[in-house]
Amino acid sequence: MRHFRISSALILCSALALGACSTRSPTKQEIGTAAGAVVGGIVGSSVTGGSTAGTVAGAAGGALIGNQIGKQLLIIS
Repeated sequence: MRHFRISSALILCSALALGACSTRSPTKQEIGTAAGAVVGGIVGSSVTGGSTAGTVAGAAGGALIGNQIGKQLLIIS
């Protein structure tokens, strides 16, 4: 459980740090990618019992899914 919390905190901090580098407002696609990575990392970590590989794979899959959802929201609005 401790590893899960550390992994989740690292993913969240990384996403926030990278988001702070921009001077413009993020697009819906970028928000979807970041949110998907965070949620995917948390899910991947919990499903695999806190393994690093599971966390990274979950974050990558979540980012891909979030990116596609954000892209669809761009077209709709």
